[in-house]
Amino acid sequence: MKLRMMPLSAAMICITAHAAGKDMPTVVPESLGVDSAPLVRMSEWIRHDKMDVRSLVVVKDGKIVFERYGDGLTRDNNYELYSVTKTITSLLVGVLEGQGKLNPSTKVAPLIAKARPDLAPQLADKQNIELRHLMSMSSGLSYQTREGTDPLYYGAPDRLRVAVTARAAKAPGTDFDYIDVNPVLAGTAVSVAAHRREDRFAEEKLFGPLGMSHYRWTGVDQTGAVAGGWGLRLRAIDMAKIGMLMLDGGRFDGKQVVPQAWIRQMTTPSATAADYGYYCWIQHIVDKGQPEFGAMGFKGQFITVLPKQHAVVVMTSLLPTEGGLRDASYLNAYRRMVNDFILPALTPATPPVASAEKTEALKEELERSNRTQGVPGTAAAFNDKPET
Repeated sequence: MKLRMMPLSAAMICITAHAAGKDMPTVVPESLGVDSAPLVRMSEWIRHDKMDVRSLVVVKDGKIVFERYGDGLTRDNNYELYSVTKTITSLLVGVLEGQGKLNPSTKVAPLIAKARPDLAPQLADKQNIELRHLMSMSSGLSYQTREGTDPLYYGAPDRLRVAVTARAAKAPGTDFDYIDVNPVLAGTAVSVAAHRREDRFAEEKLFGPLGMSHYRWTGVDQTGAVAGGWGLRLRAIDMAKIGMLMLDGGRFDGKQVVPQAWIRQMTTPSATAADYGYYCWIQHIVDKGQPEFGAMGFKGQFITVLPKQHAVVVMTSLLPTEGGLRDASYLNAYRRMVNDFILPALTPATPPVASAEKTEALKEELERSNRTQGVPGTAAAFNDKPET
């Protein structure tokens, strides 16, 4: 069915049926020098291969140039972000550093012991661990995860009590070891320093100032604590706002939300990993040697910041998980999307020219994609279902 075209002179196309509210505007890609043709080809590939990509958004200069939803989903759906949550915890540490309440050298064990004296014996071997060690995954702690039944995750009556059983196996700052005990401790430090639950502090200092909606931080344990490393659910468009905040040095809508110095610090490689800062992946996606940083979550959740293009890319998905932390199937699929399609769209060889044909082709492809149901690349957990 042919759809009625909006006037191109308005430099706007209606990609979704939802009012923008506090969200960024949607524009014709070519109006910002973005070539829509590679984006259409990327969407066709995803659709033809029935990849379970729930949302895929590209923002350029603070405006949406591509907003794709599969399986009848809309802008108002939120998604389990898995380890993208860790990046939010790092941003909250930055807010607290700006308030003089935390800093990377803060010794975490004494801080937590003051709030939970019942855990002081288990914290005794962790006295030298600083917040920077937790955020750079170099705490030296050792924890054996029990796949599928680990009490550190959902259903834990007291998640912190489980986390402090981790053994101090190495000196802090020695090696990179990506374990989920670290963000539990870091998130607890945020809560203690902020004198409130981490999710409520996030709502006050991030979600509210960024005009977010439909967010939810799941996995609250019986002590009332959320986990600092997983459980946050956001809309794709709000994930893009987090990317824009980081892209613009902690500023959003003209206000300094997170100190600029913290954004620089969290996006700088740590001493133990050239591709990881403070809960932030660096030069992890782009293969062309240009600046790039962002967040990554299990099964294919991403926020990627491209400073040179002043752009942000966001994806939520349920893609195959085979492979390790740096070569998982979902990661390699996303790398192809960014390198082979999105970057060429953002950096065309010649300035693209807007036309009714291009705009219609993009609109029709997005509508086809929204009617297409992807095939999950891995087993869906109870928390993987999109919500509103």
